[in-house]
Amino acid sequence: MAVARRGTQGALLASLLLTGIAQAQQAAPVTVPDPAPAPPADAPAAITAPVSSTLPQDNVTTLGEVRALKPEDDQPLDLYRFKNPLKAENNRFSRNWSEPPSPEQVSMAGGYIMMGVVKGVMAAAKGVNKLTGGPDQIQSAIARPPPELSAEQQRRALQFCAQQDGCGAPPQK
Repeated sequence: MAVARRGTQGALLASLLLTGIAQAQQAAPVTVPDPAPAPPADAPAAITAPVSSTLPQDNVTTLGEVRALKPEDDQPLDLYRFKNPLKAENNRFSRNWSEPPSPEQVSMAGGYIMMGVVKGVMAAAKGVNKLTGGPDQIQSAIARPPPELSAEQQRRALQFCAQQDGCGAPPQK
């Protein structure tokens, strides 16, 4: 009985193998058209125009240059987020608006009570500065002119450069 099973299994395997080979041979071969023969020299211009081949490579479209943009700082990249095409300008409401703090920011600042105390103290300090005419707590930087050498310092610098066999100083007259 075991011999009969092996015989039928072998026959089944052989028939599947032959079926696969037959199907592989029936596949349509890819034909490449031969290039057109050269027309005679006295042929009209319409006949001498090159014939476009219909190879699959001729129909391939390629994309242009693709550049990856760096995502905004501190913002995870979300490909499915809504990007509003309209940009609203600042108005009187948006100038005074500040985003509410995150729970992490609240805990780092000592809690809601501490944040309220600090905000109240800052508002009181701003009011006192306004009443007394004192300077703001945060002042913008004021640039000063670059330092200039005195006549004595310039003379010593030129003397030192002359001892060092020139250090980019203009030649003396």
